[in-house]
Amino acid sequence: MDKLFAKFANATAKATGSPVAFLLCVAAVLVWAASGPVFKFSETWQLVINTGTTIITFLMVFLIQNTQNRDGAAVQTKLDELIRASDAQDEFMGIEKLTDKELEALHARCQKDAERSAKIAARAQAERKSRQQPKAKAATKSRAAKPKSSASPAARQRR
Repeated sequence: MDKLFAKFANATAKATGSPVAFLLCVAAVLVWAASGPVFKFSETWQLVINTGTTIITFLMVFLIQNTQNRDGAAVQTKLDELIRASDAQDEFMGIEKLTDKELEALHARCQKDAERSAKIAARAQAERKSRQQPKAKAATKSRAAKPKSSASPAARQRR
């Protein structure tokens, strides 16, 4: 039963989310509006569109919710697998089940960790830069210290 409903929900979501379905709905509303003078804009005429749209909306809410639930579960499963397979902390698996307060605390901890990592990266970058500057100065000095010979390259090779 679950697989049948999942297939039905996916097919319906795909079909109703298409441009053709939208154009069909617009056409139905235009036909309804154009038929107004024929039915003298009666209460029954109004009831037809109100009832039809209410029923369709009611059913679509459940189909859309089912599709979103499955998509969300699939994304969470993929993320959990990435976490499990990586060096990330396993405590992040299943956090979608935490309360808002627990999620906020975890988010705050992650922000602190990110700030700490950024500081470490900035220090490492500064250290690399400071190590490269003496090398660059030394290379400039050694180029300046070499005497320029007026001999041709062939003459230099013979030496």
